[in-house]
Amino acid sequence: MSLERVINILQGFGLKRADAEVYVYLATKGPQKGTDIADALKIRKHQLHFGLKTLVAKGVVTSGSSHPVLFSAVTFEKALDILLNAEMERAKAIEETKEMLLESWRDMIQSKT
Repeated sequence: MSLERVINILQGFGLKRADAEVYVYLATKGPQKGTDIADALKIRKHQLHFGLKTLVAKGVVTSGSSHPVLFSAVTFEKALDILLNAEMERAKAIEETKEMLLESWRDMIQSKT
């Protein structure tokens, strides 16, 4: 599988391209400091900070408690499981919202007749 294909798949799961690139970098290079990631990927530190925060929140990247902080990627298989579960939950929430909206719509139409 090519790097571009992996990044596209990760984007399909809702990651921004830069975040997908950060994940892949960490998954292939091992634990890294933020400054090293920014330098290697030519990402502004400010942008990297928000991307790492997002990746940690999603559970596909972890941050250590040492100083300087080292960031690590979970295995690709685990990342896919995490992202897939999040997408399934999102689809479930959309389905529930759809039913609620349809019910509201029906009530609104009936009250006008």
